[in-house]
Amino acid sequence: MKWNNKFNYPKSSRSIEDGMRKYLFGKEKLPSVTSILQATKSEEDKASLELWKQRVGHVEANKIKNEASSRGTSMHSYIEDFLRGRINESFFESNERYKNMAKEIIEKGIKGKLEEIYGMETTLHYPEKYAGTADLVGIYQGQEAIIDFKQANKPKKVDYIQDYFLQLGAYTLAHNVVYKSNITSGVILLCTVDNLFQDFKIEGAELEMYQNLFLGRVKKFIEMNNIS
Repeated sequence: MKWNNKFNYPKSSRSIEDGMRKYLFGKEKLPSVTSILQATKSEEDKASLELWKQRVGHVEANKIKNEASSRGTSMHSYIEDFLRGRINESFFESNERYKNMAKEIIEKGIKGKLEEIYGMETTLHYPEKYAGTADLVGIYQGQEAIIDFKQANKPKKVDYIQDYFLQLGAYTLAHNVVYKSNITSGVILLCTVDNLFQDFKIEGAELEMYQNLFLGRVKKFIEMNNIS
């Protein structure tokens, strides 16, 4: 794979305001994609999450959430270091779980499939609407795509990862609007804690559907927060 500085991605700063992540672009403060999705969850999804917290206990639920967040951050960092050519393993490799998960994604999802990299940890925004950070933008299996890396405790079914697809819809739409690009593919590369690799791809009309569904969530978010 090679690097290609085809697009000039901006730097931006992030902050947490009223429990919500926001991105600063010039004078614009834009809500993050994940904050919009969190705030506009269906009542059914909210109830399901609350039932899980009650079942495992709030302390345990927070512990699971924090461990997953830390593991995900470490896994992302390892993949990024690999793609930037920074990995220099010693003979006695450590055996951290996050590292093994990252290696599964690299071996089964990246090698031989990722052809070019336009940017990593790329901040994207749709003017006056939202912003977010895509894990990777580039050419994947011959198509310009946005790729996100995910980790999970258990294997995922498509029905359970609709928010992942909505994220891809948001990022591809923002990229196409700002850079006049024509990205028609979004990819999720996922590994479970038991080192089961899964990949999911949405493209064409299906991706457009998720772009429109996400815009619907943005509209709902604006109405909820009385944003003019």
